[in-house]
Amino acid sequence: MHDLLILSRHAADYQRLIDAARLPQLRLIASSDPHVAAADRFEIVLGEPSLVRSALPRLTGMQWVQSTWAGVEPLLDPSLRRDYILTNARGVFGPQMSEYVFGYMIARERLMFEKYAAQQAGRWDPTPPGALRGKQIGLLGVGSIGAALAATAKHFGMRVKGYTRGSEGCADVDAYFHGDDRIAFANDLDYLVSVMPNTAGTRRLVDAVLLAALPPRAVFINPGRGSVVDERALADALQSGRLAGAVLDVFEQEPLPADHVFWRTPNVLITSHTAALSVPEDIAPVFVDNYRRWTAGEPLRYQVDFEAGY
Repeated sequence: MHDLLILSRHAADYQRLIDAARLPQLRLIASSDPHVAAADRFEIVLGEPSLVRSALPRLTGMQWVQSTWAGVEPLLDPSLRRDYILTNARGVFGPQMSEYVFGYMIARERLMFEKYAAQQAGRWDPTPPGALRGKQIGLLGVGSIGAALAATAKHFGMRVKGYTRGSEGCADVDAYFHGDDRIAFANDLDYLVSVMPNTAGTRRLVDAVLLAALPPRAVFINPGRGSVVDERALADALQSGRLAGAVLDVFEQEPLPADHVFWRTPNVLITSHTAALSVPEDIAPVFVDNYRRWTAGEPLRYQVDFEAGY
């Protein structure tokens, strides 16, 4: 018999879905309280990394944590224990991310905000809209989410450029770039989208140099990690007109402070970390599949390298 602790603000939903899967040899407790009693008896934890971190010192019998998030930064602090298997949630956020990214891209091309403003003013606005077809999108990161974005871009007839550490496994990417090629990657993009993880190698990758390599018509969209962006450099590029706009979901500090420059920066849309939410109906099947692998002695999917950060 295996003991599972569910630590989540949506613990009851996870319990319902896992109970419905009728997993063998599994006892579980669902809670949103990291100070749950008898924490030392749980071998397995399914939960939000921030809650798991709070419980970590008391989870002395834990062997495996299944994160309900894609990002596991709260558990990557080098001062924390790493004597367990950590798996994250992957392969489920592509559709939500595609809706988010392409929703705002379409809104921009079709002049939706401008048309609505004209309607509110009682003004006929026959300005012709643009189109995504023929435009060029650059993806910072081409993992499972980046691959989903690339496939959607192809649906709209776009050219896709991808910047990765080294992999080139997505057939929907027209051209790959690595390492020092980021300036060539940024050249001639209409949209730059960041879906990179938070690692030492990605921090402030979107800096003044990269932003200067973009054409003035480009729009930057970040539903990935706030740490990837040099926020001051981005604000400067937008304020000076060297960049056409930005759609920002994530930030170095959240909630975004009331005095942050982005609240007063022109041509910015702030969406408050809502681009792709962890929905129990999406995440529970990831756990169920991994639990079956666990009991069968098979390798778990989506294992996180503590050193690499993903």
